[in-house]
Amino acid sequence: MVENKEITALFHLIDDPDEEIYTTISDKIISFGKGIIPNLEHLWENTTNEEIQERIESIIHKLHFRDLTEDFSHWKDGSNELLQGSLLTAQYHYPEMNSTQVLQELEKLRRNIWLELNNYLTPLEQVNVMTSILYNYYKMRGVEIGYTQPEEFLINKTLETKKGNAISNGIIYLILCELLDIPVKAINIPKQFILAYFDPHHEIMNPGGHASEKINFYIDPLNGQMYSHKDVENYFKRISVPPTASYFRPLSNKRVISYLIEELAKCFDNDRNRYKMLELISLAKMLDE
Repeated sequence: MVENKEITALFHLIDDPDEEIYTTISDKIISFGKGIIPNLEHLWENTTNEEIQERIESIIHKLHFRDLTEDFSHWKDGSNELLQGSLLTAQYHYPEMNSTQVLQELEKLRRNIWLELNNYLTPLEQVNVMTSILYNYYKMRGVEIGYTQPEEFLINKTLETKKGNAISNGIIYLILCELLDIPVKAINIPKQFILAYFDPHHEIMNPGGHASEKINFYIDPLNGQMYSHKDVENYFKRISVPPTASYFRPLSNKRVISYLIEELAKCFDNDRNRYKMLELISLAKMLDE
C-alpha cells in the first residue's frame, strides 16, 4: 500500500456531502493511479457506511476504467489481435481477471484441432474438424443473444462455462482459425453474427466480381451449422434487404471487438448501471475512430 499524509487526508474527506468537493477529492485520489487500490480496499473493509463503500467502489472502478481505456488505445494503434481485444473486453467486467486459464483452454483447443488437420483437407473438411471438436468433443453450447447476462459475451466465462452467444462463440472460433491459419472471417450480414470461409485463391484468379464470390460457405458460430450461398440469399429475401457487397466483406478485428463492446453495453441499460453502458459506448466509439 502507498502511505503518505496526503492520502490519509483525502480518505478522511471521502464522505463529504458536497458533491463538488467529493468530485475534486475523487479526481485527486484517481490521479495516484492503480497503486492506490489496496489502500481503497483496506478503507472499504474498515468502513460500515454503505454510502462511503459505494463511493470507494466507484473510485476503484474509475481507476480500472482509466487503465483499460489506455490499454485499448494501445491495442487499437498496435497489433489489433483478436485474442487481446477480447481479453481487454472481459477485463471491463472482471478487472482482476487472470488470463492464464483462457490461454490454456485456447491452446488445448488449438492443439486438438491441429492434430486432426492436414494439407489435403478441403475447406469443408477443415471446418468440419473445427466444428466437431468445438461443439461435439469440447461441448461448446450456444445461447440466443440476450442482454441480462453480460458473462455470455465474455471470452473467459464462455470458455469456463462452455456456453456463449453467437458473438462470444464466434470470437473463439475466429481466434482458433487465426492460430491455425484457416481463412475464416466475420462478415457484416444484418442482425446476425455470421462467419465466412474466404477462398484464399479467389483474389488471384478473379480480382473483380461481387464480394460474396470470394466466400465458399458460411458458418453459424452459435452451433457450427454451415450455410450455402442459397441459404444466405433466402435470408436477405426474408428480411427484405438487398444483398449489397458491403455485407460480404470481412470485418476487421477492430470492428469485431467494437461490435462486441456495443452489444455488451446493452446489458447495462438501466438506471443503476447506465454509467457502464456509457463507458462501453465510449470505448466502442474510440475503436471506430
